[in-house]
Amino acid sequence: MSTANKTTCPYCGVGCGVKAKVVDNQIIAVSGSRSHPANKGLLCVKGSALHETLSMEGRLLAPFIGDREASWPEAIERVAQGFMQTIAEHGPDSVAFYLSGQLLTEDYYVANKLMKGFIGSANVDTNSRLCMASAVAGYKRAFGSDTVPGNYQDLEQCDLLVLVGSNAAWTHPVLYQRIVAAKARNDQMKVVVIDPRRTATADIADLVLPIKPGSDAWLFNGLFSYLAAGGFIDKDYIAQHTQGYQQALEANQTDFCLASLKTGIAPDMLQEFYSCFAETEKSLTFYSQGINQSATGTDKCNAIINCHLATGRIGKPGSGPFSVTGQPNAMGGREVGGLANQLAAHMDFSEENCDRLQRFWQSDQVARQPGLKAVDLFDAVESGQIKAIWIMATNPVVSMPEADRVRAALKKCPLVVVSDCMAKTDTTAVADILLPATTWGEKDGTVTNSERCISRQRAILPKPGQARHDWEIICAVAKEMGFFEPFNFNSPSQIFAEHAALSGFENRGSRDFDISAFAAITQAEYQQFKPVRWPVNTENPEGTDRLFTQGKFFTPTGKANFVSLSKPEENLSLAKEQQTYLLNTGRIRDQWHTMTRTGKSARLLRHIDMPFVEIHPEDAKSLHISENGLVELSNSLGLVRLVARLTDKIDRGQLFAPMHWNDQFAFPARIDSLIPGRVDAISGQPQSKNVEVQIRALALKGWARIFTTDTDFAEQLVCNIKPAFWTRVNLDKCCRFDMAIDSTLQLEHLQKLMQRAELKFESEDFKTYLFRHNQINHSFAQLIDSFDALVSSDFAESCIARPAQPGDWISLAAQDKAGEHRGAMICSCFEVYEQQIYQAIQKGCRSAAQLGNKLKCGTNCGSCVPELNQMLANNQNQLNRGADAA
Repeated sequence: MSTANKTTCPYCGVGCGVKAKVVDNQIIAVSGSRSHPANKGLLCVKGSALHETLSMEGRLLAPFIGDREASWPEAIERVAQGFMQTIAEHGPDSVAFYLSGQLLTEDYYVANKLMKGFIGSANVDTNSRLCMASAVAGYKRAFGSDTVPGNYQDLEQCDLLVLVGSNAAWTHPVLYQRIVAAKARNDQMKVVVIDPRRTATADIADLVLPIKPGSDAWLFNGLFSYLAAGGFIDKDYIAQHTQGYQQALEANQTDFCLASLKTGIAPDMLQEFYSCFAETEKSLTFYSQGINQSATGTDKCNAIINCHLATGRIGKPGSGPFSVTGQPNAMGGREVGGLANQLAAHMDFSEENCDRLQRFWQSDQVARQPGLKAVDLFDAVESGQIKAIWIMATNPVVSMPEADRVRAALKKCPLVVVSDCMAKTDTTAVADILLPATTWGEKDGTVTNSERCISRQRAILPKPGQARHDWEIICAVAKEMGFFEPFNFNSPSQIFAEHAALSGFENRGSRDFDISAFAAITQAEYQQFKPVRWPVNTENPEGTDRLFTQGKFFTPTGKANFVSLSKPEENLSLAKEQQTYLLNTGRIRDQWHTMTRTGKSARLLRHIDMPFVEIHPEDAKSLHISENGLVELSNSLGLVRLVARLTDKIDRGQLFAPMHWNDQFAFPARIDSLIPGRVDAISGQPQSKNVEVQIRALALKGWARIFTTDTDFAEQLVCNIKPAFWTRVNLDKCCRFDMAIDSTLQLEHLQKLMQRAELKFESEDFKTYLFRHNQINHSFAQLIDSFDALVSSDFAESCIARPAQPGDWISLAAQDKAGEHRGAMICSCFEVYEQQIYQAIQKGCRSAAQLGNKLKCGTNCGSCVPELNQMLANNQNQLNRGADAA
């Protein structure tokens, strides 16, 4: 029996609607939902591959206490007793929860209710602190509330779109494609991309501003001053709807020459941007982690907002400051008080709000002051102030700054509880108690995306093994702690109804977040819930497209605040050392967070399958670093080793490395072990950009590559040899392990272990290799001195697929003749490889559209289109050089 189910994607903050095709209780395919306002049928490759990540391999399917499996009653009792005893001996602030944007709103709500309402501590924070806390703080300083004014339609209705600190082509590809389509429809639309790197997003830019890292506030303060000096401000709007204009103008005064000097942007380019913004009424600024992940991130957000307030471009179609979040339910977590400095329903810790929450929850234990934000929270674990912590649906040993310190702190913490769907992560490795949780396809509840749109994430599959929903686990622990009645929920719809009722409780228009229209929602209505943008109440029963349309804000005066900023310097994180480079971190196209989900999909690893660092060719030359050479990045906090990629799309003195790899997929490659715990003083968000590191090339004896269906064998090899670097790649038919060998001892040990495993070599120099294929396991082994000569995954998998008998040995020396090497997968949606595209170009395709017609590449999520255009340009450059030579 086949059915189609509507749900929501669990990846980025776009919040795409998804249709899941289910056959015999298995999701066999997913596609974009045409009726969902966020994506209108579009879906990126990560969303399209969701069904490929649902295998039971590696799932946590039963509770564990230490190394032994336990029953649910025993596990719940141990967690409850552990927290109760810690609280009794050391007080409520000795315990903490660390939550995740992967949780559904209902999970978030009961977790916050338990900690802030009944334990009586606000020590509950979320990994959303790492991605959007500064955007929240900026909105609250300006508007008096955490309110995103507009919606995704504004991206299509604007005449000027400013993308700053965002590689949307890779991080929010569905929104990027909506922008591409809008630009094609509107000849007048201009796109400005502001970034230290020339990313894929620059492919649609009319103007690219290569800004110095960290100088964004100088840029927008300069714009603010330019607008005022040139008379481009909206005086009536400023007078009627804002306050603090003159003070902010004086405090933030930045003349044109100073802005150019500080940002490194050439005067003519700066003039073009400033004049375009000044003269374009429908201007929208789209910003993300490049702004937020900074020690001065809140000031940068307010520098942007000041420019929109000065021109009255807020609450109008095609206009406004638009912060786009990185996680699927970052906003839902904010709605229920997921951050340590906020209470539920967008309330703060004023005495009035604490009293209100106490009456609603009927608890005299409501927390009365903010708790510890993420970095401070883990510092408190290290110092022993926090003695029991419950981590849900996140992997802080990989994602937190100073990740090595975080791991060490958790190792010595008396009680670490981890709820997760996966058994083996860097964080579960340090847990005392493991609780099996459901994941996408099994979870049931709501999420809120970056445009305030609440959607349902539906349970399509049954809960596997003994896994439970997070809200069920939290409520069970709460009841065991004695809080039975307040947590006696039987379904997520009941939790959602209470959450909605709280949003309207004594609100009367004083708070932006209000979904009181759903306070009496039934289970049937909840099941049929359709996407809607809040607020949803008596005044707005169908939801609200835009806020602040009348110029009324949530400050005491009802007027928006211009913000006077501190000196907009991006202080570097570590003491300046000789030959130091600035490291930028971020995402790549086909991976998500710490790869616990996307790393299971072979397709999603075919675009980029190794942790890497980008470096300018001239820097590489001076450091004797070659393409695909192994390099070491280090500072006083630690070191990582990565494969070098040479590119002129990054300036000299700068580096870029992705954030995703962890100890399950590579070692040592956890990039956040180099990120210091330096945070924004207002938001508490860490600075994950512009980190000072040193880089050096590593001399190697060679590379070993193992293809095997016996992962235990390969993991034992890695454990025994202890290579300088290793990485694991999941393929369709096997696993691939690569090892960088840097000592003669490692080399000899590897050869002996391979010989014992009957992985024999054809010659004494170990540069040719053999294929072992028998009834027990299938393995390739290769040892070679050049990374570029490693056998391709395509060829290895083709050999593994061949019928063979025990003792059948196949030489790999002729792999190049086999024609199996297809290059990187450029289009992951339709599995189109590099060589196919070049062949199509050689046969006459001269545009991305023509390539799409022939191969389908770029016709779904479109995130590969910039690479297609680059390949077309490379081919044309080769033709031009050939013509010049002739």
